[in-house]
Amino acid sequence: MGMSSARRSLRVVFFGAVEENLARARADQTGLLSDHHHGQAQATGENTENLLPQKKHYRQRAHANPFSDHSLDYPHAPDAVDWAVHFPAAPGPPEFADVGCGFGGLLITLAPLFPETRMLGMEIRVQVSQYVQDRIAALRVTPDAPTHYQNISIVRANAMKFLPNYFAKHSLSALFFLFPDPHFKQRKHKARIISPTLLAEYAYALRPGGIVYTITDVKDLHEWMKSHLDAFPLFESVSEEQLRAEGKGSILDAVYTSTEEGKKVERNNGEKWLACFRRIEVARET
Repeated sequence: MGMSSARRSLRVVFFGAVEENLARARADQTGLLSDHHHGQAQATGENTENLLPQKKHYRQRAHANPFSDHSLDYPHAPDAVDWAVHFPAAPGPPEFADVGCGFGGLLITLAPLFPETRMLGMEIRVQVSQYVQDRIAALRVTPDAPTHYQNISIVRANAMKFLPNYFAKHSLSALFFLFPDPHFKQRKHKARIISPTLLAEYAYALRPGGIVYTITDVKDLHEWMKSHLDAFPLFESVSEEQLRAEGKGSILDAVYTSTEEGKKVERNNGEKWLACFRRIEVARET
């Protein structure tokens, strides 16, 4: 299959799935799917929030092995991505990337706060990524949805292998790693999302001045991520206070509270460890 055909195929698959979700949501909204899983919500006369998918229908293991051979479609290069599929109202590459976005809490929270900023979530788990796709599709047809969430999207992707396939050099202004898999066993530390090899890729995609946001409830993982970022020459630590002074308080608030894991930590009265780093510019970069 030629590359143009492959791109068309990917577009048809993704767009077709979204259109199907939109059609179901619209039909449900007008009472045409009384036997669908939203039927109960219609019967009780609840509002359009019931268009949103329910997590109980998208059960999945908490983590996935990034080294497994997952069946994934991915572009050969960033310019092969048809961003109009993901951001129909304002096509173009994203500026924010949420790596391991889970159930999409950060994307949903930030979308109305930064309506002109395109954001992409990356999630390797099948059911979880499908949930986020369905959630975005439902929000886009909810009448009172702020900005109609046209500025957020998701891809099912293994960021440890294919992140450079999606993001061109210096294209991102923010990278998020929120409550990543801690991989507690030492022999599995190589699977952690922050590592010297991967930091080179993150530095490539992140523009000078861009911010890496990390947060976890595991102190050992926090220290691991911080030590590796500290040691990497293209990143410098930046305090929460400094970022808030720069007007990034709403982003930090979302980092702390918007994700499912973050809310779980709060319910259990656990601690959260934040570490943020700025991408620095060096003279030899071109």
